[in-house]
Amino acid sequence: MTSTSLPERATRPFDTTGIAVVLACCLVWGCTQVAVKIAGEAIPPVLQAGLRSTLAGGLLIVWMLARGIPIRLSPGTGRLGLLLGVIFAVEFYLLYEGVARTTAARAALFLYATPFLVAIGAHLFIPGDRLSTNKVLGLVAAFAGLALAVSEGLVASTTGERAGSLLGDILCLGSAVGWASVTIIVRATALRSVAPEMQLGWQLWVSAPLLVALSLLLGEPAPDLANGPAWLAFAYTGAVVAFVSYVAWYWLLTRHAASKVAAFTFLVPVFGAFAGHVVLDEPLGWRFLGALALIAAGIFLVNRPGRP
Repeated sequence: MTSTSLPERATRPFDTTGIAVVLACCLVWGCTQVAVKIAGEAIPPVLQAGLRSTLAGGLLIVWMLARGIPIRLSPGTGRLGLLLGVIFAVEFYLLYEGVARTTAARAALFLYATPFLVAIGAHLFIPGDRLSTNKVLGLVAAFAGLALAVSEGLVASTTGERAGSLLGDILCLGSAVGWASVTIIVRATALRSVAPEMQLGWQLWVSAPLLVALSLLLGEPAPDLANGPAWLAFAYTGAVVAFVSYVAWYWLLTRHAASKVAAFTFLVPVFGAFAGHVVLDEPLGWRFLGALALIAAGIFLVNRPGRP
């Protein structure tokens, strides 16, 4: 997950490479919750989140050193960076606990309430970033989708079809609030002038020790080192998702307008739902598919330029 905090200065039209990269990013993110569930068979959720930040944070340092990107504090951003890292830690605590309690498909759907929360937060806290007609329509569609998804969770919990799924849904929605908060903080404060790699670094480097320490305080069991597929899934979340895809995303933002790139994110919950169905044999009921269509349409509208 990332935040598109760069200004709309890159306007190069999409070419084949750009489209391929943005689609690959969306596919990678859509499969994330599936990988988290598979890794969860060997690694407790909070420890998994901490180790993910540790792995991705280490790779980011290597990348920055290799690229000659300075690892330094910008004046007036230290406390903001720490706040960013703490919120990021809470965000991933909620997400990984949520994924452990609900399906990967539902986790992806509720997590991608984030664009709508960002649109509301930007309207309230960022001058000039007002709700447009498209954004309002997107919000209406998205909240209708969330209501439909919650209704499915309530039906499932009363019939015993997926015990505990509603709690997992709520935790994932809380994670979306955290993600949106990080995005708004980056856009509305001095952190917006910090290099994207340092923005990501604050989140990874601060959250890693916090999450590992929290895992110890919660008394989570030791990971199962013998479960090879689970560790491969973990490596995917740490190296491919939290490092490679984020670097690729920021590369896209240096070439193309942020709004055009972000418009593709409507595909993420769609990829997530079908990855959960194909890999984990998770059911896709009519309520869920309806919610998925509404939220995907909402994400597209929220990220589509339109009249104020």
